[in-house]
Amino acid sequence: MSKQPLSPFTKQQLLPQEETLEIYRKKGELFIGIPKETAYQEKRVCLTPDAVYALVNNGHRVLLESGAGKGANFSDKDYSEAGAEITKDTAKVFSCPMILKVEPPTLDQIELLNPQTILISALQLKTQTKKYFEALASKRITALAFEFIRDTDGSYPAVRSLSEIAGTASILIASELLSDTKNGNGLMFGNISGVPPIEIVILGAGTVGEFATRSALGLGANVKVFDNSITKLRRIQAQVGRPLFTSTIQPKNLLKALKRCDVVIGAVRGTNRAPIVVSDAMVQAMKKGAIIIDVSIDMGGCFETSDVTSHKYPTYLKHNVLHYCVPNIPARYPRTATVSISNIFTPYLLNIAEDGGIENSLRFDKGLKNGLYFYHGILTSKPVGEWFDLKYTDANLLIF
Repeated sequence: MSKQPLSPFTKQQLLPQEETLEIYRKKGELFIGIPKETAYQEKRVCLTPDAVYALVNNGHRVLLESGAGKGANFSDKDYSEAGAEITKDTAKVFSCPMILKVEPPTLDQIELLNPQTILISALQLKTQTKKYFEALASKRITALAFEFIRDTDGSYPAVRSLSEIAGTASILIASELLSDTKNGNGLMFGNISGVPPIEIVILGAGTVGEFATRSALGLGANVKVFDNSITKLRRIQAQVGRPLFTSTIQPKNLLKALKRCDVVIGAVRGTNRAPIVVSDAMVQAMKKGAIIIDVSIDMGGCFETSDVTSHKYPTYLKHNVLHYCVPNIPARYPRTATVSISNIFTPYLLNIAEDGGIENSLRFDKGLKNGLYFYHGILTSKPVGEWFDLKYTDANLLIF
């Protein structure tokens, strides 16, 4: 008679086994504060009433400071009807667990934040000081810069959207400045029968250059695009879908084009400062009453004659050439810019809630993690650390 085993399990089966547990995503509820922008000439707001409606209908709360949408022509009533709570108490808005802003908060506003607050805003690295980052660290803030958030295709959606507006706006502004009402040359965009078209030179074939080209061609202008990247020049040809004058930035060719053009738009970017492509002598060679629109002025400008102006006093005359050098062109069209920014923010906010909070979202979304520059008061951005000589830690070592 054979002996039966005492246990139905083998010795191997009884040993402890490794088990992989799934990270359980529990939907979270967001409480978002939207303060009124106080920065000079900043009229944009992060969310439209439609976006607020979508968030509230998904079970989230939005607290809006009274008048936050006024600059973009959205009333408190519009937001209230969409489900937002309205308050005149600035401190109450800044005490929300999540803050949404267009401009980065001031040091006084950081004082109003509660410890461990999540801040989503622009960073505007070139305008910041070391004190700003020290203030965020002292409050253990988790901060994301929306201009560094990457899409699945590797592009930066916020930067692209605002560049699209700036590119289109540069042509609209040029058209306005050329008219006789603005003491311009009295020239009109548009391919009028028997009238030679306006000549436009565009420096830079990035997003700004592409949308400026589209708009100018749509109005019937002759366009010449200069860029040192053959790939970008090839792409802009494909994007606009028609043959186009393109050239690398060679002084001889560029000077020839500048002498003939009515408008030149500077949209050349650099890693730190925009390179100066057009010298003082080149500007002097331009036609009397020609117009320069320097979209790169926020990075120092690509014309030697460029000086920063404001929306209130946007132009000045130098060498008989009218210069328009306003750094924040999209703020001229605050409603369009608001809708554009809101379209980017809303899906991210809904995903953060769906993932169960910012912690999980940062784990699952590499593009969102790219926008992170503070994590519970720890600096995680290499560019910020190097720029301000601050100690930083790789986000991947903190979030895994």
